[in-house]
This record gives sequence, C-alpha cells and structure tokens, in this order.
Amino acid sequence: MKWLEVLNLRSAGGSSGLLEELLLSISKSNQSGRVELKTYRHAALETDVSVHLHWNSEMPEQNGSALGLRLAQALKEFGLIDHSVWVEEKKS
Repeated sequence: MKWLEVLNLRSAGGSSGLLEELLLSISKSNQSGRVELKTYRHAALETDVSVHLHWNSEMPEQNGSALGLRLAQALKEFGLIDHSVWVEEKKS
C-alpha cells in the first residue's frame, strides 16, 4: 500500500543552515518501506517548508512512521509543525 507522510513547518526564520543539514541527513537514512523523501518551500514564504515521506508497505502507520515522528520532534525546534498521514486512493 502506498502512503504519504506530510510534515509542514511554519518557521519564523533563522537557523536555515541547521534545517538543511537535518533534512539532508534524513534523506540519506535508509528506512524499510520508504520510497522517497521530497522537500518543498512555499512559493511566497521561504521560511515555510513541507517534507513529504513516501512509503510503500503492507499497512500505513496511522500516527506516522518512527522516522516521521522523530523528524516532527526535531523540526519543532524551528517552528510550528503539522504532521499528517495520507493513504493513496485505489483507482477503480
């Protein structure tokens, strides 16, 4: 089953170098079932970041993966975090 974790960070700015290092180290980690990690910046607000963890496993983690939960905890240092889990709809 394909599923997605979305972590949205609303930051006041500052420590962008630390944030980039954190995301780079996460992208290099190899988690079982993780297919891809993508990061996005808001088009108008450079301090808003969205991290997408793409997974393919038998069942989604309803509260988020261990990696996603650790990342959410680490990102709290930079600002407000919204962490959600999405399941891909099967096509009819």
